[in-house]
Amino acid sequence: MGFFEDLAARIDSRDTMVCVGLDPDPDRLPDGVRDAALPRWQFNRRIIDATHEYAAAYKPNAAFYEGADGWRALAETIAYAHGKDVPVILDAKRGDIGNTARQYAKALDRADAITVNPYMGRDSLQPFLSREEKGIFALCRTSNPGGKDFQNLELASYDEYLYEHVARRMAEWDEYGNVGLVVGATRPAELERVRELAPDLPFLVPGVGAQGGDAEAAVEHGRTADGVGVVNSTRGIIFAGEDREDWDRAAGAAAKRLRDRLNEYR
Repeated sequence: MGFFEDLAARIDSRDTMVCVGLDPDPDRLPDGVRDAALPRWQFNRRIIDATHEYAAAYKPNAAFYEGADGWRALAETIAYAHGKDVPVILDAKRGDIGNTARQYAKALDRADAITVNPYMGRDSLQPFLSREEKGIFALCRTSNPGGKDFQNLELASYDEYLYEHVARRMAEWDEYGNVGLVVGATRPAELERVRELAPDLPFLVPGVGAQGGDAEAAVEHGRTADGVGVVNSTRGIIFAGEDREDWDRAAGAAAKRLRDRLNEYR
């Protein structure tokens, strides 16, 4: 099966849309893991143990794994998540041309899906699009306030906004059924608009949690008709118990709360 079939099966079997972001910020790691050989891996292992029951997917951000020890921690994290039967989306926002893109696409040898930046055009995405069994999530309308600086520019020649054009094009390029979109929950009207433009593409919806996005809109518009789509929370889960000794249990409780909150709207 391809990535989105696997993701659909996970969503159905665990009755969850929650994607847990795994961004082990070294400055916020608990004392109990700071002295470990691979602190980021030890932190992630305990987070996964506490949250996997509620997770449809995990999403490690590549920025938090720079350096030799970081890449080792990421490899261990992906393997451990797979051991719990949870798919992994690598948040790397890759996008380049030629041999560089082909090298970036090798990240999919380990991860199940990856986030990509579409703004260099189709040739920059082809090495990712061609991996039929893997998923890609293209940045479309991001959750950060500055997303409007470019994504909401109106294209006179197409009579639509740039983010709308991205949604249309990514739907056109979905030759193998392996394309999704990153669309933030902090702009619910635009989330709804992207769903209108790309009805068959699953969404990865950030912004519910620390950014205060609209959970109801995330559920209503983040899923395809078949119910495929995930809602990501990172800091709101993994650092939910930042000042507690049982920080991993707090993370598990936060993941459960988000699952239950989202399921109210499913």
